[in-house]
Amino acid sequence: MKRREFITLLGGAAVAWPLAVEAQQSDPVRRIGVLTGGPRPDDQDAQANIAAFLEVLQQLGWADGRNMRIDYRWGLGQADTIRKQAAELAALAPDVILSSGTASLAPLMQATPVVPIVFVNVADPVGGGFVDSLSRPGGNATGFMQFEYDLSGKWLKLLKQIAPNVTRAVVIRDPALPSGIGQFAVIQSVAPSVGVEVRPVSVRDVAELERAIAAFARSPNGGPIVTSSALTARQREPIIALAARHKLPAVYYRRYFVTTGGLMSYGYDLVD
Repeated sequence: MKRREFITLLGGAAVAWPLAVEAQQSDPVRRIGVLTGGPRPDDQDAQANIAAFLEVLQQLGWADGRNMRIDYRWGLGQADTIRKQAAELAALAPDVILSSGTASLAPLMQATPVVPIVFVNVADPVGGGFVDSLSRPGGNATGFMQFEYDLSGKWLKLLKQIAPNVTRAVVIRDPALPSGIGQFAVIQSVAPSVGVEVRPVSVRDVAELERAIAAFARSPNGGPIVTSSALTARQREPIIALAARHKLPAVYYRRYFVTTGGLMSYGYDLVD
């Protein structure tokens, strides 16, 4: 290469380099909204989920504070709070929203028909009316289903397996959610085959739940089944304490009930 050509090349590179740096610095910072329906921000399970989320984002080249910003909102298992937080996130107009839990998805979809929503931890998204079908969701939401309702029947079978004398089961659920109705319906359909009488109890009022469990425990051969919802997640410590106080064998839908002191669980791995 001739000297003149070399100097020209260096000059061009010197001009291009700051332009490239400027272009990189001016790339837009992407904004992600995260709405969790159930636990508190300091909940160990919630923190594990967020840590897994951030870890994989980083593997994909995204880092909070560098090329993206994350806005978190927590519903705390309360319908009014979830609706308020969903509206706040939608008003921020993020590039995408991550929705965790069945209870948070409906308010988000009502708050925005435009912002893309990726959901996790949602039971029966088709039956709940969130997507048109599993293969073609339609609309602005897609994601990962929590489990098929058939899994709910396994909880009753496990209860009967660990406590063969059980002839009655109380099913703790959130009746305001389609998933609460669906889970109980499957448990009810399995009940005759294992010789267990089942009845539902609402988890929406802790005082009502305490009265119902106390009355249920007065007769022998009974045990509770705790179904999936933001409210049961939020109230897991009182529920576990009630089962222990009345010496009732209980089956839960998530492992963190057992790590908090519950007897047995069977379900999915949300962190994964």
